[in-house]
Amino acid sequence: MADSTSIERLARVPETARRIHLIGVGGAAMAALAGMLAAKGYVVTGSDRELYEPTASLLKQSRIEVKTGFGPQNLKPVPDLAIVGNVITRDNPEAEALLKTSIPYLSMPEALWHFFLQHKRVLMVTGTHGKTTSTSMMAAVLNTAGRDPSMMVGGVAKDFNSNYRLGNGGDFVIEGDEYDTAFFDKGPKFLHYRANASIITAVEFDHADIFENLGAVQTSFKRLINLIPRNGQLLANGDDANLAPLLNITHCPVKRFGLGEHNAIKAFNLRYGPTATEFEIPSFKFHLNMVGELNVRNALAVVACAKHCGLSNKQIQAGFDSFKGVKRRMEIRGVAGGVTVIDDFGHHPTAIRETLSALRLKYGQQRIWAVFEPRTNTTRRNVFQTELAEAFRDADAVVLSQIARLELLKPEERLDPQKLLQDLEANGKPAAYLPDADSIVAHLKTKAAGGDVICIFSNGGFGGIHEKLLATLGARK
Repeated sequence: MADSTSIERLARVPETARRIHLIGVGGAAMAALAGMLAAKGYVVTGSDRELYEPTASLLKQSRIEVKTGFGPQNLKPVPDLAIVGNVITRDNPEAEALLKTSIPYLSMPEALWHFFLQHKRVLMVTGTHGKTTSTSMMAAVLNTAGRDPSMMVGGVAKDFNSNYRLGNGGDFVIEGDEYDTAFFDKGPKFLHYRANASIITAVEFDHADIFENLGAVQTSFKRLINLIPRNGQLLANGDDANLAPLLNITHCPVKRFGLGEHNAIKAFNLRYGPTATEFEIPSFKFHLNMVGELNVRNALAVVACAKHCGLSNKQIQAGFDSFKGVKRRMEIRGVAGGVTVIDDFGHHPTAIRETLSALRLKYGQQRIWAVFEPRTNTTRRNVFQTELAEAFRDADAVVLSQIARLELLKPEERLDPQKLLQDLEANGKPAAYLPDADSIVAHLKTKAAGGDVICIFSNGGFGGIHEKLLATLGARK
């Protein structure tokens, strides 16, 4: 529910707005919003320091003019509305210039609600893990069933080759994030979306730059749960111990999904294969062209939400059959010199562990290399120092790069790479610390052999490591 200051900001949006400027347009959600606004016919511009793939290509496809750097000059010609991304701090020169003008401004979630969500049934996927895959899968299932949904997701859904979709149907499937909204609104973004049905896939400590501990993360999800309407639905991972204390509510229906006996939608008879997975619920067997327990849980969340929307098991399975997945989620980038190179987001120790577990099912006894760039605001810190060493248990060898944006962290906050290497080696994992993409590629050129699998974990561009590695491996004699 919007607070009074949010209501005031929304009231200032001119009905005749045509030119809209996004400050911090390079973020996944901001780039999607920019594309959606351009698709609706608005003249859209943006500004940011540096663009990474895939958002750089998506913004180019939408023909959005992006100005490099921040400053008052980017507010000329004067836009009718500015949208401020959550990476923009109060002392940002462009934000400072904006506040000195009379230009109306909104946060990204406020703009989403104003322009796209308020006349739709909002189906939101939240949680520490699986949001992007589950959101993309849910949109694909609805689309296959002829519902023509809208969608916005924090990655590129391969079914639509985009991070957004504007459909004519009544449903809007959106990935909801517990991260803060803007420098002028420190509450979670997902509180602005006013979802009818909310999926919570998992609750773990994350976003160590804004949350002090797990309890603070749980509080943000509790606030979300309190906003679900009586005619809505909370769809919750019933196997998650951190989520369980939040589910003792009576103001809206709660449906649990998972592998445990107590769940309303329970998966059993799981069969894991190298290219596909099967699981059953009472009266139906589902088939996924995906591997690993993490994707069974993602699929269960979608089953629960799709049933809330009135879809049959056969309609859901038809969507699973055609689902193409998400870029940067166990995405095979290529094979060169007999070596398979995989790209994965790798934002959290649990995500790394589950991805490697799924890759072990897929590739059996083939040697798996894990190349890890500590880049997220959680993995750059030492809050998961011990957990990271355990996360690589299904890898055969690990290569660790320099911590991204190291200078922005206090020494006592930083992940200790040498300790991580020692812990990995104590666990029997050959490990190396190399500063950048070029040195890692040079290392793997001599160490990787035909039949190996290299999974690169990073939420950034990582110095173009995927292309460099494929080119180098392909050129070996």
